[in-house]
Amino acid sequence: MTADDDGTREGTQGGARPPAGTDSPDERRARRLAAWNAARRLLADPPASGTIAGRLARLAKEGAEVHDLAESPDVYGDGIVADLEERTAALLGTEAAAFFPTGTMAQQVALRCWADRTGNTTVALHPLSHPERHERHALTLLAGLRPVHPTAEPRPPTAEEVWELPEPFGTLMLELPLRDAGFVLPTWDELVETVGAAREREAVVHLDGARLWECVPHFGRTLPEIAGLADSVYVSYYKSLGGLSGAALAGSSTLIDEARAWRHRYGGQVFQQWPAALSALVGLERELPRLPEYVDHAKVVANALRQGLEDAGVPWFRIHPREPHTHQFQVWLPHDPEELTDAGVRQAEEDETVLFRVWEASGPPGLAMTEVTVAAPGLLWSPEDVREALSAFLARVPALTGPRARG
Repeated sequence: MTADDDGTREGTQGGARPPAGTDSPDERRARRLAAWNAARRLLADPPASGTIAGRLARLAKEGAEVHDLAESPDVYGDGIVADLEERTAALLGTEAAAFFPTGTMAQQVALRCWADRTGNTTVALHPLSHPERHERHALTLLAGLRPVHPTAEPRPPTAEEVWELPEPFGTLMLELPLRDAGFVLPTWDELVETVGAAREREAVVHLDGARLWECVPHFGRTLPEIAGLADSVYVSYYKSLGGLSGAALAGSSTLIDEARAWRHRYGGQVFQQWPAALSALVGLERELPRLPEYVDHAKVVANALRQGLEDAGVPWFRIHPREPHTHQFQVWLPHDPEELTDAGVRQAEEDETVLFRVWEASGPPGLAMTEVTVAAPGLLWSPEDVREALSAFLARVPALTGPRARG
């Protein structure tokens, strides 16, 4: 998407942008995407970058390096989709995997299957987990499942909390990392103990591993070791890996056979999915090996942001986690989110630099939060580059600077 090229927006030739609030939501989104796509310096590529023609050309070029494009397209999950499923199962060390068009569908199917198998429709999961925050109560309305919460603290549940849950549950779902709490992870020992507590409660364990791929450095374990703790695991192909869309559910052969039947019932047996499958194979080949680099450099970026905010005298801020667990983390500032978002867009338009994207109101009134992702483009940023970009951002939000800083 591109912004209107009529010279009415600040940062484009021909004049100043209209007063704040006069643009429609669609116009604001178009302006943001246009600014991000045109920027030369980014920490990570925008989620919907480029044009359709450009994406098709890139997919054809990169896809030829990972798959035989002379093959026929898939039909209802054979061919390239089946190849992707086999590759995913091998990477995770599971018996089988099934491709799903969305992670929402994959997890609903997984938890529904486990409810049937355990005879218990209660699912223990965090209130900040994806099914609770972003799926419009689908677990209850579509699958008839009942969520319970071991903890409301903004971190993964502990073994003690799982053990002391005052009612039986059939499945424990753990989101790794817990995105809405700041992409946070437990330690390996804590994860093993939590899984063990669920086993002692005679429950099965499902991992929401949408971003499991980048957890390896934090845990210091391989993907099969991490996935092997659970009875099933869901992974995303577009989060972190840069695919067009799609997800996989992995586990035992019998579970995946059952999941394929439910996938059909849910409308997920799509006629052809080769573009998504091909882009997923590209991501597994090109992005997956680089994720440890991104995780390491996210720590460099987070530290540079902290130093820069302290030096600027911002009266209060937070980098969370203080040392990122993955290649993504949160930044909190005491300011209006729309003004912060606008400052970032103007920086992209005027300096061709993207440091922060969308800010949102979060926590107590007066605070705003944004998520920072460090990927391939961000590896080129030195700590000084980060501090310079931060200084240019703060110059567009003068109300943030003050005599003292806390973070």
